[in-house]
Amino acid sequence: MLVAITGTPGVGKSSVSDLLKNYSYNILDIFSIAIEKDFVIEEDKKRDSKILDINKINKFLKKNYDTKDIIFVDSHLSHMFSCVDYVIILRCNPKILKKRLLTKGWIEEKINENIESEILDIILCETIDKHQKENIFEIDTSNKSLKAVVRCIREIIKNDFKPMKKYNIGMIDWSEEILKDF
Repeated sequence: MLVAITGTPGVGKSSVSDLLKNYSYNILDIFSIAIEKDFVIEEDKKRDSKILDINKINKFLKKNYDTKDIIFVDSHLSHMFSCVDYVIILRCNPKILKKRLLTKGWIEEKINENIESEILDIILCETIDKHQKENIFEIDTSNKSLKAVVRCIREIIKNDFKPMKKYNIGMIDWSEEILKDF
């Protein structure tokens, strides 16, 4: 079973994924797989990033990771793979997200682009286009420790990925933040 851990860069996907390893879960780092398997289409020099071939990665995952065991797929693109069974979207208040991205040393334009993406629910909208709503969960990481976020994910797992009101999509809304100056 493939479970996407997705969200805007800086929300805590990789850090949470690292902690999930402590519970013997397998984690797939999509960026590493894309580099290793040559699933990179091109480089975006302006954003200092690589454009990945979603279709090739999806086929690769489908072929190589068809199991009943839970395998987490860590990437801000993992919600784009139709082969994932469930999607957990990590969210973060834009003000906190900006601080996190600044510590990564990102340029202002890239930071602003990601903050806008978070405010406008871009990843949630893309996820809803590809997956059934009852298979999508949202967790606000803004004021939670990494361990607390992992506890939320483990709670979802213990509940057999059945919908839980506190993790329902649409409960997190940063839309008023669009009017604020970052």
